[in-house]
Amino acid sequence: MSQLQNVLKQVSTVVLGKEDKVKLALSCILAEGHLLIEDLPGMGKTTLAQALSKSLGLDYQRIQFTSDLLPADILGVSVFDQKTGDFTFRKGPIFSQFLLADEINRATPKTQSALLESMEEGTVSIDGKAYTLPEPFVVIATQNPSSQMGTYPLPESQLDRFLMRISLGYPNAETEKNLITGISPREQLKSMGAVTSPEQLLAERKLLSKIHMTAAIVDYIHRLVLKTRESSELSYGLSPRGTLALTKAAKAWALLSNRDHLLPEDVQAVFESVVDHRVKGSHQHTGDNSNKGLGRRILESVDVIAN
Repeated sequence: MSQLQNVLKQVSTVVLGKEDKVKLALSCILAEGHLLIEDLPGMGKTTLAQALSKSLGLDYQRIQFTSDLLPADILGVSVFDQKTGDFTFRKGPIFSQFLLADEINRATPKTQSALLESMEEGTVSIDGKAYTLPEPFVVIATQNPSSQMGTYPLPESQLDRFLMRISLGYPNAETEKNLITGISPREQLKSMGAVTSPEQLLAERKLLSKIHMTAAIVDYIHRLVLKTRESSELSYGLSPRGTLALTKAAKAWALLSNRDHLLPEDVQAVFESVVDHRVKGSHQHTGDNSNKGLGRRILESVDVIAN
């Protein structure tokens, strides 16, 4: 069993009954992506993030997003030192390997946008100077449904920075009974330790380039992408960046499945979480980013083997 398999196993002891969601989250991190978790409060979003950071051995910081949060509260600020007569940059919480942006859509768009450069380039620019963020650098953001009060919808440009969006959903009956009778996830988190290292994660990421894709798999991915652009259900389809994200996420899923080659099932496993937040329904209202079912219908309309 690889170290990443051990991460899956350990996180699944805390986030019960959600093995596929845990695997999607780890696939996202393995694919050098950032993750958006959208769900109601109390569904285990923060628990999943904390369990992943602990298991991966990553330096962890959490920011609670609120309506009065400022970009400087995330990035840091230059402070004038009267003794030296110079400005000193005090780094904000974004200078960590693993950042939890909790309830990101409760902050204003200006504050939300403070994350854009860091998520895309791995740098932060302050007063004309660029600062490099640690490696690996992972953002997991949580957001409440847009129907709840006090939320600001994430614009398309920021949604596109997240490689995946997932929802955990309610647990099934057996899992919820185990939650009632078992040890609290918060207590379990206290004793959880790293089962791998940042260096090992970086090494595993390099293995993605060695995952083999046949011409048929490449054709299948391309036909799925074209379908998003041609479907009458969608106002616009997947961009080339989205195509690359889909391919990389599928490779990560294959690697976590202990394979060195890509199968259609790998593409199908990650498709909805990669695509749904990047496309827009033809009759979708502005600010509505749910897109529920669109990715599933695209998958069902495209044959694995070209006709």
